[in-house]
Amino acid sequence: MDTSKLIQTFKDVFQQVTDPRVFFAPGRINLIGEHTDYNGGYVFPASISFGTYAIATKRKDQQIRFYSMNFEEKGIITTSLNQLAYDKKDDWANYPKGMVHAFSEYGFAFDHGFDVLFFGNIPNGAGLSSSASIELATGVMLEGLFNLTIDRIQMVQLGQQVENNYIGVNSGIMDQFAIGMGKKEHAILLDCNTLDYQYAPVELGDYVIMIINTNKRRELAGSKYNERRMECERALADLQTKLSITSLGELSVDQFEANKKLIKNETDKKRAKHAVYENQRTKDALKELQAGDLVSFGKLLNESHLSLQHDYEVTGLELDTLAETAWKQPGVLGARMTGAGFGGCAIALTKKDQVEAFIKNVNNVYRNKIGYEATFYQATIGDGAKELKLEGEII
Repeated sequence: MDTSKLIQTFKDVFQQVTDPRVFFAPGRINLIGEHTDYNGGYVFPASISFGTYAIATKRKDQQIRFYSMNFEEKGIITTSLNQLAYDKKDDWANYPKGMVHAFSEYGFAFDHGFDVLFFGNIPNGAGLSSSASIELATGVMLEGLFNLTIDRIQMVQLGQQVENNYIGVNSGIMDQFAIGMGKKEHAILLDCNTLDYQYAPVELGDYVIMIINTNKRRELAGSKYNERRMECERALADLQTKLSITSLGELSVDQFEANKKLIKNETDKKRAKHAVYENQRTKDALKELQAGDLVSFGKLLNESHLSLQHDYEVTGLELDTLAETAWKQPGVLGARMTGAGFGGCAIALTKKDQVEAFIKNVNNVYRNKIGYEATFYQATIGDGAKELKLEGEII
């Protein structure tokens, strides 16, 4: 993305002559570790090259003006430092406004308002976390513009608080953490309970990560998500009649197999099996990537999808079609759904020189079976949220 175009748009929209500062927060993919976070397990996300740009300057008064190139029809949305409560009419601007509110509540005092233009190139509705991206873009913008000293994990937690308490979406911390703490060519093995984390090298060599958007609306995800959480909680309660554990993530595969008979309901047993085995796969993925073994890492991706399909039952026809077709393509080491399921995206580890054929073949099968096309993106793993120092810097 050539930021000089964004800077010029900012100047045109806000009728500014001084050069603004440029900030960026990526989107994220979760490589493996799906539906493990709320079961006390690990996740394995990485920040990607798509994301949200925030172009901003301080003002001399208390006014705050928001503009998004993605929602140009909404025009400039104006508020002030003493009007930071959630307001439905402010639409998308509630996300950045919520971050200003969260920073204020945390104890940072803002002496002036600011003008900010946002531009996001995360594919809409793809489940790559555009809301957390705009939150963290705002966070690093506030940090930079107002010369604040804030621990990055604290900023990540403020982003989650905005999502949970200000916007009202009961999500975990993975999205904000991956976006705030991302590192180029690395994924993050994260314990969502303790926030203990370590970086894993993702050195892909002749391979790339393809993101494939089903382009299916995800109507079911919310209700089914709550249902799966309840099923896992029931399984945990059954296991707690004998075992001294507080989450499914504490169990090894062997411990689960030795005690699964305690789970009364067969469906609950399948859900718990996924949580335990998937958690083990995240730990195995760290080892395989550290060893540079992409073939074994690819097999873990396939196993993850099969578990999400058969034990957790959150994939659906569209995601299964993408994964199963991808597995048959030359140069593919592995593929799986990523995100909550019932739509959204799949990822595939694909050889660089096979990408064109991969897109053509998978899309042909998908279109014939589903009735419309998928969309394909090549993702690189980049840094977390930061200020971009150079005008015209391309990332």
